[in-house]
Amino acid sequence: MIYFDNAATTNPKPPEVLKAVLEALKTKSVNPGRGGYDEAVALSGEIYNCRKKVSDFFSAGAPERVIFTPNCTAAINTVIKGICRPGDHIVASSLEHNAVARPLYKLQSFGAEVDYAEVIFGDKNATVRSFERLIRDNTRLCICTHASNVTGTILPIAEIGEICAKKGVPFAVDAAQTAGIAEIDMRKMKIDYLCVASHKGLYAPMGTGILIALGEIPETLFEGGTGSLSMSYLQPQELPDKFESGTVNVPGIIGINAGIDFVNSKGRERIYSHELKITKRIYDGLLKIPLIRLYSEAPKMNVTVPTLSFNIEGMTSTEVAEKLARKGIATRAGLHCAPMAHRRIGTIDSGTVRVCSSAFSTDIEADALINAVKSIVKI
Repeated sequence: MIYFDNAATTNPKPPEVLKAVLEALKTKSVNPGRGGYDEAVALSGEIYNCRKKVSDFFSAGAPERVIFTPNCTAAINTVIKGICRPGDHIVASSLEHNAVARPLYKLQSFGAEVDYAEVIFGDKNATVRSFERLIRDNTRLCICTHASNVTGTILPIAEIGEICAKKGVPFAVDAAQTAGIAEIDMRKMKIDYLCVASHKGLYAPMGTGILIALGEIPETLFEGGTGSLSMSYLQPQELPDKFESGTVNVPGIIGINAGIDFVNSKGRERIYSHELKITKRIYDGLLKIPLIRLYSEAPKMNVTVPTLSFNIEGMTSTEVAEKLARKGIATRAGLHCAPMAHRRIGTIDSGTVRVCSSAFSTDIEADALINAVKSIVKI
């Protein structure tokens, strides 16, 4: 199989991640933070070291504020529902994934107000102004995707973060499509809450996510055993315990640790450059094919992530993806859990075929995709 569905989850995983996860299952099936025996204590140390590695990777400067979650969606829900209340006002972007849009819609049913800032393609200053105009006195949170999972467009989060900081509004970023690819410096970019899908750009196992909470989150989504303050029925308020009730995903966390090592060893910018090169090759090839409609900008460093969307005139996106699948090429069709983005680009009725490269994608695979599309168009 030629795999171009890396915006959903990266595949394959690096050999060092596979090895680390298997080793964890074999030798580290103990409960960290719950026992005083040597293995549990040693594992607690390993998990702390992973928190520090995550903190360093995103320039957070606070390992104790790294919280491991089941996925990026859980991290986003923890921020939104832990901070916002009826009567609060929230600002998001016009390209949000349902991981953001659905929790906000739920909050609206309880009396919160939500405004969506228009993303102006090709004009980051206009996009920033869209956000700035919507922030008001009762704005409790500004949250936005770092990059669209449909078009690949990167939003100017450093500039948005600066505006939020000046106005005293907490700023949360959905980095599902950018963590491990684009530069993210939480302190410099004024990001209070970073939500990460570690099974994507960090090459960790599925079922792993990260929330880095430099700001406060008053409420929890759920409560339970943390191995600390066990005599009290009150949830501990210290991080990370406050948001890590129950047994953590040890093999997944060990996989995150190995995934960051992989990205660091290859070089984040080098991986990003490689992925963009592959995606640009596909983009340029598709551009020459009749009946192709592209919905993404030409792939470019710090402007897009290595994701693009297209359609073939006269075919549904599902038909095209199915034809590609029969040729051994994995893509993604439909709305990609992001109807807001599809309304923005005019594809809400058709969806798109989405392609995303990874560190393991090759020129040969890119050419195979282009040739497969040509055969579907029959040229």
